[in-house]
Amino acid sequence: MTNEDAIFLAKINEYAEKVLGDIDPQKTHVSEQLEKLRPIMQNLAMEYKMDVADVFIKYMDLASEANVTAEKEFKDKYGDDDVMDLDIGKPY
Repeated sequence: MTNEDAIFLAKINEYAEKVLGDIDPQKTHVSEQLEKLRPIMQNLAMEYKMDVADVFIKYMDLASEANVTAEKEFKDKYGDDDVMDLDIGKPY
């Protein structure tokens, strides 16, 4: 991810934290979430001279890339096992 891509993604994520902070993503339709993100996507479309649909696609691609990178970093740090061993040596 380029520095410009990271800035692009950060702008949307910062805005999303403000407007979606109290929304439960499991209970809120994606279309409603996207509607709340429309203002930042329209601003970025104007700033980058893109269609709003292209901003959305770029955002989804960059968010996926960031998630893959974060997951890889987590696995590198904590291992590939998806079960954390919380045994602290005390018998139950």
